[in-house]
Amino acid sequence: MTRIVSIGECMVEMAPTSDAGTYRMGFAGDTMNTAWYLRRLLGRQDRIDYFTAVGDDNVSNQMVAFLDEAGIGTAHILRRKGQTVGLYMIQLADGERSFSYWRGQSAARTLAQDEGALAQALEGADIAYFSGITLAILAEDDRHRLCDALHGFRVAGGAVVFDTNLRPALWDSSAQMTRAVMEAAAISDTVLPSHDDESTWFGDADPAATAERYARKGASTVVVKNGSGPMHAWQDGEVVNYTPDAVAQVVDSTAAGDSFNAGFLAAQIAGKPLDQSVRAGAQLAAKVVSHRGALVTDLG
Repeated sequence: MTRIVSIGECMVEMAPTSDAGTYRMGFAGDTMNTAWYLRRLLGRQDRIDYFTAVGDDNVSNQMVAFLDEAGIGTAHILRRKGQTVGLYMIQLADGERSFSYWRGQSAARTLAQDEGALAQALEGADIAYFSGITLAILAEDDRHRLCDALHGFRVAGGAVVFDTNLRPALWDSSAQMTRAVMEAAAISDTVLPSHDDESTWFGDADPAATAERYARKGASTVVVKNGSGPMHAWQDGEVVNYTPDAVAQVVDSTAAGDSFNAGFLAAQIAGKPLDQSVRAGAQLAAKVVSHRGALVTDLG
């Protein structure tokens, strides 16, 4: 049995439907999306828990019920009186998405305020998964508290997986963002960056340069996503270059990276070699971007 704890923010998602001007309400968020796909890929013996904070209102109750129904563990989700959850709206243009966010009252911003709650959530887990967005929504002291907890988890034998997910709009400055991301990478075993973001904010010339930078920080596995372009993966000195097959029609690129991460991690957990794991992630992402919304149930 493998137990994974995914840490971050689940939000109300308003996603466009095929009818112009209409939206469908759902629940999504980068680390939750990965947890959701992992739950569908792994065996029944494996556990996927989600760690966040929600409010005490009806929409928070609906969110927790959604996670329960999806088979994602909710026992460690924190409740905050008088608060609620964040909301975002997706807008699409030729398959590419843009977002508008409302998260000022999001209880998830308090998820790392309690060291004891963090320790309880991580106790007995094999893998802890978090992202740059997880870090970005937290106050600075809370970011340090989360990273300290994850460092302790790693020292005790757990594996830490980090998707850098650079979102400059969530940070006070790009310098703060890049510094925090590199500090988080230094406590991670596996780093899953996206080259387009990394080249913009770190100046990496190509995916190999991105992989090398995170490997130097101590990661044993780095997989650099690159949209439809050539990917670069590095694992304990082994290098894999992989170009995904072309997708016939990109309908919605929401959760492309999140689903890739799930496909890759599920293959790694199953003991697949690096090249097969990268391929599994890319194949799942290709199916997801061929449909609308972050969470695709009909994957063929």
